[in-house]
Amino acid sequence: MNQGGQLDCVRGGRRGRRANGAVRLGEVAQRVMAEQISPRQSRFGAVAQIWSEVLPGELCRHCEVVDVSGGQLKIRVDSPSYMYELQLCSSELLEEMQRQCPQARLKMIKFLVG
Repeated sequence: MNQGGQLDCVRGGRRGRRANGAVRLGEVAQRVMAEQISPRQSRFGAVAQIWSEVLPGELCRHCEVVDVSGGQLKIRVDSPSYMYELQLCSSELLEEMQRQCPQARLKMIKFLVG
């Protein structure tokens, strides 16, 4: 397909479903948000909120929740020294997270430097 044909394809996609079965990107994005991201974000948001409440302010400024899946809470830490500090108290943090957010079904916390 030439460049002009590609441009026509993009323009045509704005009008909705095309004759060849193509779907508008906005419709696909809305479906993904509704079916996959929103349910996960609602659980993820609660875990992130509780994490910020459980953690002392100094440590909280140096880390962030990056994922919650399969019973694993992944935390990105900005330096190895803070990661070490978090690892020292990880069992207590996990217990507190399990107590305050049982619906997340957390089994472990993984720290990543990044």
